[in-house]
Amino acid sequence: MPKDWRRRRRYVERVELTAIGPDVYACLQPDHGLGWSNSGLVAGGDGLVVDTFWDLPRTRSAIELYAPHVDGVARRLVNTHHNGDHCYGNQLYAAAGSEIIGHRLCAEYMGNDAGPAFLQELAEAEADTLPPHLRGFSNALRDYDFTGVEVTPPTTTFESELVLDEGGTEVRVVYLGPAHTAGDAIVHLPEHGIVFAGDLLFHQCTPIGWEGTSAQWCTALETIASLEPETVVPGHGPLATVEGVLAMRDYLAYVFAEARAHHDAGLTPLEASKKIELGPYAGWTEPERMAFNVHRAYREFDGGAWDTQLDTMAVFADVGALAAHYSADR
Repeated sequence: MPKDWRRRRRYVERVELTAIGPDVYACLQPDHGLGWSNSGLVAGGDGLVVDTFWDLPRTRSAIELYAPHVDGVARRLVNTHHNGDHCYGNQLYAAAGSEIIGHRLCAEYMGNDAGPAFLQELAEAEADTLPPHLRGFSNALRDYDFTGVEVTPPTTTFESELVLDEGGTEVRVVYLGPAHTAGDAIVHLPEHGIVFAGDLLFHQCTPIGWEGTSAQWCTALETIASLEPETVVPGHGPLATVEGVLAMRDYLAYVFAEARAHHDAGLTPLEASKKIELGPYAGWTEPERMAFNVHRAYREFDGGAWDTQLDTMAVFADVGALAAHYSADR
């Protein structure tokens, strides 16, 4: 099979636009794992988009879907956080003169992750040239084309909350971090009962966390639930309700508590991850990503600050080992 077969596939399997309110749309990607994120559009006024995608071809596809509803390119873009799968298409909006909005820490941290050039190099690497724990990551990256990406941070920033008017629709951009990352924000449309949650919510898929604390992440999810939205657009996965929001809070609290017991018993993060039962979360995609959450919990138990960087290579190694452990148990 040609090496680039999977890469060609991304142009066939296009993103889909789903109406979730009057002039409000969710742009959903099927959950195939790493990087398959969601976006959204508030079409009132000159248009406001929530998040871009991990590469330029996908972002262009979303812009094409949005165009009939906003007469071209939306004039505002909000980034919910700084991870590349939610902002590496920003430059296309900047080139069109759109205002790019994000929390101050979102702008500050953007570009601190693995850069597009590195990701492209890793995607094109032959598997036998990579250490085992990077082979799965490399394979997942082959769905994307990072060429030409220029990291483009928000130029309009805020501290706690920003209230916008989009053609008479009130849009509240609210900071709820540091939880998944340093600069997590949601986009809340009170009159429509809609929340774009970014990666504060992974729905029916196992979450990954970077900066922040488990407690703040749980608090952020409880804050979203307290808004009583009818529809929540997650950063990854299908549309959700408050039930899905609270299910993820329960998952995070459960893993944190289990990790605490295993940490106190002297187990390594991988040993702890193998002992934690999946229970009601066994059906969530990529359960091996639990290792990320255990490593984050151990950082807290060991007195690390919320912005202490995880040893990413060690975490990916444990994710791979945990995936093998689950496969062996089937």
